[in-house]
Amino acid sequence: MNDGLVLIPTYNERENAELIIRKVFSLPKAFDVLIIDDGSPDGTAEIVRRLQGEFPNRLFLEERRGKLGLGTAYIHGFRWALAHGYGYVFEMDADFSHNPEDLVRLYKACADDGYDMAIGSRYIQGVNVVNWPMDRVLMSWFASAYVRMITGMPIADATAGFKCYTARVLRTIPLDRIRFVGYAFQIEMKWLAFKYGFQIKEVPIIFTDRTRGTSKMSKGIFQEALFGVIQMKVASWFRRFDRRPIAADVAPQPVAAAASGATSVQESR
Repeated sequence: MNDGLVLIPTYNERENAELIIRKVFSLPKAFDVLIIDDGSPDGTAEIVRRLQGEFPNRLFLEERRGKLGLGTAYIHGFRWALAHGYGYVFEMDADFSHNPEDLVRLYKACADDGYDMAIGSRYIQGVNVVNWPMDRVLMSWFASAYVRMITGMPIADATAGFKCYTARVLRTIPLDRIRFVGYAFQIEMKWLAFKYGFQIKEVPIIFTDRTRGTSKMSKGIFQEALFGVIQMKVASWFRRFDRRPIAADVAPQPVAAAASGATSVQESR
């Protein structure tokens, strides 16, 4: 077993699944991969099962019944990773919008530089986005600015979905209390890491929009983030942020549909 596990949620990613898995396994640093598939009708899981024979003990598959949301897929993966003893856990999209080669840089930020969370940041060095229409670039950039304004988090790319967590972060954050399942999930995880006082580093990346398959983004996802940020901020006034690990979240559990200290944030160059 390697010390790093890459979580890749999938829904109808037949065109990308094999390519992204092979790319991760070609990296000079060895990572294991866990695919969390939400019942893809296009046969994504079948492709992964076939590849498991080629990559035994490195490629894993968790299948869920139906679309339960991005956030619950990652929480399922976090619990699986903790139960299997991984020290570093990554979030990454299946569609190559995140360059798998940047996994090594995120890993080094945590394993070598000692940070608790590393964020693959599109905005820490200007705007590094390829193939997005201008309205979507502006929406994403202003969303991060809005999050900074409401929460006070000094994170340039607050909505980024390419991240490395150390196991101690995932053991501390109460995963059973995560509120959001869509776009706001990424904000909430950063917010909680920030409030618990973990050390966060933004690593500049170039984000490239998918060239295969269909985007899962929707207006509802953005609306969740818009109002969710205010809810998170208000809720934080009425809770304590204790760094003691949450033992109940270490063991894997079925992931239900979502219910309704300071830190230094630095740039890696």
